[in-house]
Amino acid sequence: MSELRFVAGTVEIRGVDPSLLPPSCLWDVRTECHRAPASAYADIVRALHGKVVYEDRARRYEELPHGARVHREPRPYQTEAIAAWRAARGRAVVVLPTGAGKTHVATLAIDDKRRSTLVVAPTLDLVRQWYDLLRTTFAMKIGLVGGGEHDVQPITVTTYDSAYLHVEHLGDRFGMLVFDECHHLPGATYALSARLALAPYRLGLTATPERTDGRERELDELIGPIVYRRDITDLTGAFLAEYETETVVVDLAPDERAEYESERAIYRGFVERNGIRMGSPTGWSDFIMLSSRSVEGRRAMQAYRRQRELAFTAREKLAYLEHLLDEHRGDRAIIFTQDNATAYAVSKRFLVPTITHQTKIKERSAILAGLAAGTYRAVVTSKVLNEGVDVPDANVAIVLSGSGSVREHVQRLGRVLRKKGDKRAIAYELVTGATTETMTSERRREHVAWR
Repeated sequence: MSELRFVAGTVEIRGVDPSLLPPSCLWDVRTECHRAPASAYADIVRALHGKVVYEDRARRYEELPHGARVHREPRPYQTEAIAAWRAARGRAVVVLPTGAGKTHVATLAIDDKRRSTLVVAPTLDLVRQWYDLLRTTFAMKIGLVGGGEHDVQPITVTTYDSAYLHVEHLGDRFGMLVFDECHHLPGATYALSARLALAPYRLGLTATPERTDGRERELDELIGPIVYRRDITDLTGAFLAEYETETVVVDLAPDERAEYESERAIYRGFVERNGIRMGSPTGWSDFIMLSSRSVEGRRAMQAYRRQRELAFTAREKLAYLEHLLDEHRGDRAIIFTQDNATAYAVSKRFLVPTITHQTKIKERSAILAGLAAGTYRAVVTSKVLNEGVDVPDANVAIVLSGSGSVREHVQRLGRVLRKKGDKRAIAYELVTGATTETMTSERRREHVAWR
């Protein structure tokens, strides 16, 4: 008897003519059967359809007992996105800017296929938001895996960290996968949550699929091709808040400039003497390793950190931040920094609450609720608000410091673009001139949204 079985993230195929199987099915001498990654399940079923009578013991996923109980009229581009996804056999990536309603696209897709669904999100904050949305939309018990919870239901939400750990046991339980912020998926570990799951239907959602390592190409295999894309500039006005951007360049004070050049010379001297190429893939790790082996190296690391600190928190930059907070005292602002130390320094100086990865979920929720209610007019954060968190009342973004990542920069802009009434947003980028921040700024603004 021909049959399919799900075993630890793979599909075992027995009693089938090998010539009918797709190339991903290889002979396993240990178990004397053909075997393929679970992600090949849909290809296998299509290859055997109408040609072989077989028993499918692989899938344990089910049809949902009912569809959505709450219905919202989709925007035209959401309807287009779903149509494109459906045309790609329900395996594709949709690229929409922050605030454009990617989660609504997902609920439409789940309602369309009505299969057991696993939603994978990068943070516990996003897991909580997905949980609330799905519970309300489908009026059914929603499962949670991660953050101390392990409750598997026909619709379940989990983190990337939990998904790859449990997928070899749960990969047959879901007929659909939704990967939120799917640019996180490519890589040796997170990709397992896609490869070891049967799910014939897959939807990836992101505002910025591009990665610095170029591995976004793997999304084609793990989820499907990008079939629909709209950028911030395509939706501004009708669906996203009107906005403007402004880059402000400040100068170091004479004493700061002297110290900056001195510290940078120490750091650069060490790098050059040791033949470290900081622009190479291993440059940073080489610097860390070599700097830990000598007094000279430790001094070089100290110099590296100090020159960054001088650029991140230049006196003129903080003075201009004070001006912006006063100018926008009637607005709701989010101040973004590159590191926790800068965030805490800004919090202490301007008496605004701070949110970092160390902030507990309840405290984080209370701070964001305070911002929405107007109790706080501004919050400062390092990276945890970069993606996914809804802050519809915020209309001012101030990038005090950050990386050269285009994705990070666009995500930060997206935090203030969610449409609310006739809201108009503005994003400021504060750059310390004639420092490494100048080049960082040029790299991260390589997106039409910031031109």
